Amino acid sequence: MNKTLKYLGLLVLLPLFTVALTTNLVDDADAIKAQGKPTTQFGSKTASIVCGDRLCSEIPGGREAFEAGTVPAEEEETVEEMIEETIEEEMIEETIEEEMMEETMEEVAPGSVLRLSRANVPAIIPLHQGFYNGDSVYFIVTDSSDQKHADIVTEQQGWKVELAPLLANAPEAALSPAYIFKNGVEGSGVHGFQGEVFSSTPAQEDYSALTSHVHVMWNEDATPEVLDSEDAILAAQANDMVTFTEHEVVMNMPQIVWPDGQMMVKEDKTLADDTPYGGGQILDINTDDMTVTFIAHRGWGPDGRTVYYIVTDATPSGPADMMGVTPAPTSANLIASSAAVDLFQFKNGIKGSGPLGFQPGIAASAPGDANYSPMWRIFMISWNDPENASLLETISDINALKEDGLINVNIARPMDSDHIVNCPFIDPFQ
Repeated sequence: MNKTLKYLGLLVLLPLFTVALTTNLVDDADAIKAQGKPTTQFGSKTASIVCGDRLCSEIPGGREAFEAGTVPAEEEETVEEMIEETIEEEMIEETIEEEMMEETMEEVAPGSVLRLSRANVPAIIPLHQGFYNGDSVYFIVTDSSDQKHADIVTEQQGWKVELAPLLANAPEAALSPAYIFKNGVEGSGVHGFQGEVFSSTPAQEDYSALTSHVHVMWNEDATPEVLDSEDAILAAQANDMVTFTEHEVVMNMPQIVWPDGQMMVKEDKTLADDTPYGGGQILDINTDDMTVTFIAHRGWGPDGRTVYYIVTDATPSGPADMMGVTPAPTSANLIASSAAVDLFQFKNGIKGSGPLGFQPGIAASAPGDANYSPMWRIFMISWNDPENASLLETISDINALKEDGLINVNIARPMDSDHIVNCPFIDPFQ
């Protein structure tokens, strides 16, 4: 309809062009007459030189051809050619516009690919040296249930330890004791003395990155020395050389290197926005510089704010092996505990940088929230119609679409087991 109107409009305008052309000729004649120059080129005297809407000199064959009606066909078809050219140009323009629209729709079409900038970035984290059974252990400190200890370790290592109050609710079965020295031999421990002593490593079934704290104080009449195993510490206590004080503080202290083992290091060090989760979460371990470089993954907090997290351990062993992290069976004891918080991942819909190849996950809390914890209870979201999936960024989005029946939300049970992942939220740019 719009095209037809355009062409009719063009035909209506053509007579106006003719009138305008004739008017210009009259104006030219009047201009010459006004200059006081004698001329015979106006009025009836122009009858022999004007042929219709143009000068006879512009027509092949001149006035004779015009009066005989033998003007060449190509001249008579000029207007038709103009209309045809206009139609063709408009059709080409509309085709281009349609193709551009189709390309745009393909880029934003539901169920397509979501590409977040800086979806995966390197995060350099300080290492600490401790002991297990006489050998060295290298670990990181990411979270504390107590603000005082978070501040102490943050200052000591020059890298922020997040406050995670909910960790104080972790059951004893999900914790592993760690011995922290408050005096004695000076060293690299969190309080400035010898390194921490662990009661287990990932080589043991009872390993947990979540540590309960036992402060060790040398008695006044004892001669301090480095104690590098739990057995040595218990013997010193039995001999009244040291005193224990248990603190209701839980810290997240994942071990990176332990006797006869370490976390997997990714073979392909190339980091991109579409780097897959498999094959390890670590890019480099440097015990000389005392740093470890993790891959920090981008996701969303409960209100849509950007968050980054690393992955250190998980249960059961299947997901842990898939991500290339430490298996931690004791974390299953957190499945019904308030020490763990819900994290929603996607199993279909928009493809993206999430752990299963779809859009990034959404966490029920983030650092700074009273309910933040690095221990995550995983829920899986599936779209009933994946082809019409849209981007979700907040907990409110999840609740609304679940209520509308567009998505299903179920607790993840890989290998028919409780699924908990240790994903400390960090600032990779500090």
